[in-house]
Amino acid sequence: MSIITYQPTTEFAPKHCVGLSDYTKDDIYRVLKLALGLKQRQKHGIAHKHLEGKVLAMIFAKRSTRTRVSFQTGIFQLGGTGLFLSSDDLQLGRGETIGDTAKVLSSMCDGIMIRTFDHSDVLELAANSSVPVINGLTDLLHPCQALADVLTFFEVKGDFAGKKLAYVGDGNNVAHSLLIACAKIGLNISIGCPEAHMPDKAIVKQAMEAAEKTGARIKITNDPKKAVEGADAVYTDVWASMGEEAEAEEKHSILKQYQVNSELMACANEKAVFMHCLPAHREEEVTGEVMDGPASVVFEQAENRLHVQKALMTLLMG
Repeated sequence: MSIITYQPTTEFAPKHCVGLSDYTKDDIYRVLKLALGLKQRQKHGIAHKHLEGKVLAMIFAKRSTRTRVSFQTGIFQLGGTGLFLSSDDLQLGRGETIGDTAKVLSSMCDGIMIRTFDHSDVLELAANSSVPVINGLTDLLHPCQALADVLTFFEVKGDFAGKKLAYVGDGNNVAHSLLIACAKIGLNISIGCPEAHMPDKAIVKQAMEAAEKTGARIKITNDPKKAVEGADAVYTDVWASMGEEAEAEEKHSILKQYQVNSELMACANEKAVFMHCLPAHREEEVTGEVMDGPASVVFEQAENRLHVQKALMTLLMG
């Protein structure tokens, strides 16, 4: 079933987007199809003020380029307003609980986006909010990025059936959300990570269970070449995420054999594309030759954050 020909059979059920584990294939396809439609409208200058007068509270405990710009631009294009709230702007630093913050914000705003460290903070926010909560990133999950990634994959490959995405490097939040997203939509995924930095076992279990329903094949290996073999897309991320600066030297030593270079790309399909969620460190997790080469679709991925998040906000806040 293609996103283009997909016809929803049920209403959009999720109240929040904390992760993608509680999203069905139907839910994800609905987000992707709407994102494609909104993208076309934006490109052709067609107004789509689906959230006119709505306010999105945007909590940032972590610095951001793509997340802030895409959410703030997105809510504006939908006719609403984005309210930027850094850690210095909130009373959380003075001891106000996340639950109390959720109740206050949801009494005044129509949606809450949060980019933070601990995933438990997003869970507590959602549990106490009467309006939709969207996870803009935690140390455990990055659902908006994964949605943008599978949308990009669809645009460049035309479908998910029989295709494969390979991720190599650190088994981090991006790898976790990719596992769940691919399993849910039936896209084969292979993860290549060193033993010390494998994906969370509970996340892998969730992905395996979802894959049983869709037929997606999941492979977890320590060998980057085996992970990439026959892949239609090769994906990597920075080796040390924000907040892991103290581990950077150790991670670089372990992960250097997982660098995406021309040799590793040669193990994938001839027309494989290169993917990265950005920011990228050239000559570390990826060479400049690959990052800036003709196979790279990283900036298409970055743009698609805008479109999938507009779709999510429309579905959740509309």
